[in-house]
Amino acid sequence: MSAFAASSVAAAFALSRNPIPAIVALDEIGVKGLEGIVQAPAARHTWTQHYRPRAPGEDSTMAIHGSLFSDYKENPASDPFLLQNKKLLKINMAYGQVWAKTGSMVAYQGDVRFENRGAGGLNKLLKQAVTGEGVDVMSCTGQGELFVADQAQEIQVMYLENDMISVNGKNVLAFSGSIEWDIHRIQARGGMMAGGLYNVSMRGTGYVAVTTDGDPVALDVASAPTFADAQAVVLWTSGVSMDVRIDTGGIKSMLRGGSGEMVQMAFGGQGYVLVQPSEGQLFGGGQQSGSSSSGGGMLGNLLGG
Repeated sequence: MSAFAASSVAAAFALSRNPIPAIVALDEIGVKGLEGIVQAPAARHTWTQHYRPRAPGEDSTMAIHGSLFSDYKENPASDPFLLQNKKLLKINMAYGQVWAKTGSMVAYQGDVRFENRGAGGLNKLLKQAVTGEGVDVMSCTGQGELFVADQAQEIQVMYLENDMISVNGKNVLAFSGSIEWDIHRIQARGGMMAGGLYNVSMRGTGYVAVTTDGDPVALDVASAPTFADAQAVVLWTSGVSMDVRIDTGGIKSMLRGGSGEMVQMAFGGQGYVLVQPSEGQLFGGGQQSGSSSSGGGMLGNLLGG
C-alpha cells in the first residue's frame, strides 16, 4: 500500500469516528462564532434565507413582520370627533349621543347601539318627500369608539359654538346630539324659477362632520364677489347670502351648445362658502351616481339631477 493510500484510509477512519455536522445550529453559536467553522451549503442557505433585521419599533412578539400595524394604529387621542385619517372619522361615545348618516358605520369598539331614525321624524320626513332634501340618520349611543366613513370621501370636522351653517344634506356625515337640524327654504330671487330651493340648516353648539369629494377650498365671500358651480358647493356659514345666477354666455354660446356653466350660485355678505373640487354631488339634494341615498332637490332637478 502506498503512502498516499495509507493516509487516505487513516483520514476516512478518523472521519467516521468524529463526523463533521451537516448543519450548524445557528441558535447555539453567535455570528462571530461562524468564522472558521466549516458549514455545509445547506447551513449557509438557511442563514441567508431566514435572517431579517427587525424594523425599528416592531413588536418582537409578533410573527408577522413589517410596519403595517404600527403605521395604522388607532389614534389614541380622546377628542369627541377626531380624524383617524382624511377619510375615516373616530367618534368618542363618552360624550353622549351622536347622529350619523345611515349606514356610515365601518367599525366600533365597546358597546355602541344604533337606531335608524330615517329622515329624523315625521315632520322632516314630509319635508324631505316634498323637497327632495334631507339627511337619513341613525342615532348612536353607548360607550366606546365609533368609526364612520362615506365612500372613502375626505372628511372635514368643525365645531359650532351657538352658530349655524347651511349644508348640502348629501354631505352630512355625523354631528353631536346637541346640534339641531332641519330642512329650510333658501331665500334666493333666482330660486323662484326652480319653484324654491331647499337646504339643511344645522345650528347650536357641538361638532359637525361633512364629506367632500377631494380637498375643498373655503372662500371668504366678503373679500370679493364670489360665484360657484351649484354642483360643487358643500356648505356656507351664517351671515352669507346666496342667490342663483343664470349665465347663458350669449346667443353664440347657446347656439354652440352652451358653456355648461349656465347655473351658478352667487354669494355675498360675511362668512365662508366651502367648495369641493368635484361636481359629483348635486347641491340641494341631487343624487350622485352610484349613491344609494334617496333625494333630488329642487336645484338638482333644475340641473337635470
